[in-house]
Amino acid sequence: MAVECTREGLLSAADSYLKAQVAGSISGLKFTAANFTYQLNNKAADISKSLLTSPLKLDLSRSTADTVGCASYTMFISTTGSKPYVVGTQIRHRDNNTDEIAVIDTIAATTGDLFFNAKKTLDYIKAEDWSLINNTSSRPSRDVLKKAGDAYLDMWTDAKAADSIPWGTDCERVEGSQFTRPCGKSLPRGGSTKSNGNRRYVIDDVSGSVDVLCSFDSLGNYPDSHEIRIIDGKVKYVHTITVNGK
Repeated sequence: MAVECTREGLLSAADSYLKAQVAGSISGLKFTAANFTYQLNNKAADISKSLLTSPLKLDLSRSTADTVGCASYTMFISTTGSKPYVVGTQIRHRDNNTDEIAVIDTIAATTGDLFFNAKKTLDYIKAEDWSLINNTSSRPSRDVLKKAGDAYLDMWTDAKAADSIPWGTDCERVEGSQFTRPCGKSLPRGGSTKSNGNRRYVIDDVSGSVDVLCSFDSLGNYPDSHEIRIIDGKVKYVHTITVNGK
């Protein structure tokens, strides 16, 4: 049986990332000696000149952990400063070594991006309940979570995808600052010939969540994060962060 990364190690690395963002300094982060990658909005970038070198006050943050994929997903919202931000970041490790970061992969939305309003987004998301699913028999499987994430992104090209998703009657969808309840209302059902590609996953059954970073090609090559949470077999929350192709 393959050895998995520890949840504690993954969340500790995610916490070090958040501390770096607050400080505006990467000096406290430990990167792999070879082939470290920093990516911002689906493009390779120089971390020494990145968003991480600008200190931000964080109004809200939350991290999930994928022990099988040895990765974490962190979302944070910053409403003050010279620019407000809503950010989603996947952090990846190699060889089950959570002491060193191999990849920082960030989607960072700010003023002018799709449906962007950090204060509205903050109000919606801070009201959510993200308690861990302690009962192991109640956790959605990795397969169920991945299928839900893929089906959501497939709705723009596959007319049947929307009906394959287990929508909850009380689920909430936050797309930038747009709020929809229930989630299964006003969904796309095909129409685009371009699938949403370049998908990268963080799957956390303990949180009942999957985050998918991708290129939202169905709309126009937009850097994008889609996060879905499933509780008791039904979709409870959907979050999207979409950058207008900058």
